[in-house]
Amino acid sequence: MRKIIFSSLFTLLLCSLNLNQANGQLIMRGLEVGPWAGTAVYLGDLNTNWRLNNLNLAGGFAARYNFNNRLSTRFSFNYGHLEAYDSDSKNPFERVRNLSFQSDVFEGTGQFEFNFLPYIHGSREFFFTPYVFAGISVFNYTPKTVADDGELVSLRELGTEGQLRGEEYLSISSALAYGIGIKWDINYEWSLDFFLSARNTSTDYLDDVSTVYPDRSDLARSRDGIIPYATQLYDRSLPEGDLGTRDREGEQRGDATNNDKYFFVGVGINYYFGDVRCPKIGRR
Repeated sequence: MRKIIFSSLFTLLLCSLNLNQANGQLIMRGLEVGPWAGTAVYLGDLNTNWRLNNLNLAGGFAARYNFNNRLSTRFSFNYGHLEAYDSDSKNPFERVRNLSFQSDVFEGTGQFEFNFLPYIHGSREFFFTPYVFAGISVFNYTPKTVADDGELVSLRELGTEGQLRGEEYLSISSALAYGIGIKWDINYEWSLDFFLSARNTSTDYLDDVSTVYPDRSDLARSRDGIIPYATQLYDRSLPEGDLGTRDREGEQRGDATNNDKYFFVGVGINYYFGDVRCPKIGRR
């Protein structure tokens, strides 16, 4: 299967490199840069049913190099604020669990893009195209929550699922980035870029929730003496009569079978520094 996929992608690459020359079209090649703004949304253990009630600000700056009218590569630095609350869920288990998180995500992404239509800046005929893209992201995240006293507390240092000191999950992770978009030319120099971009991360701790509850007494001994919020925030469930006193060791806290995801929806404006050339076959 992998051989078939790579073979298809290689064939697509060769075809796209030669398509413009074969048709005698102008070839667009060069750099374009610009900012983008939009919204970010998270999907994971604290949002299992695609709730869109916590859309937050996202934005970044990108540079794209166009190899020709069909192929380009794009590098971007992006920011997004993610958050979710069990109290918003319609799932009874999640509402009783009563966890929440928020995190600022800073990432760098490199991706390859393929235009379904020939795309040339300044052209009256080839002024827009839908496109697809795929690449890799590396991002930094710090899940936090609001404690009972109103303090915004970082969760990673608390070892909320029994992580030993010094063995907490990393605050840097990677993700497969992919999505779809539309490029729309305003004039030769300026263009718009509308896109939906997904991140399949390699971590299940974007929200600090993944596996089971640890032993409360062990957590108290290892963390509460240094960080007094550990036993308060690892379990915020709402059982009747024993709030904050029951030891839930080994009970399900999250679902470790699926890593977390997040998405960007945005629009960018780009300035083009490249040029438009006649194909070699045409000059001959």
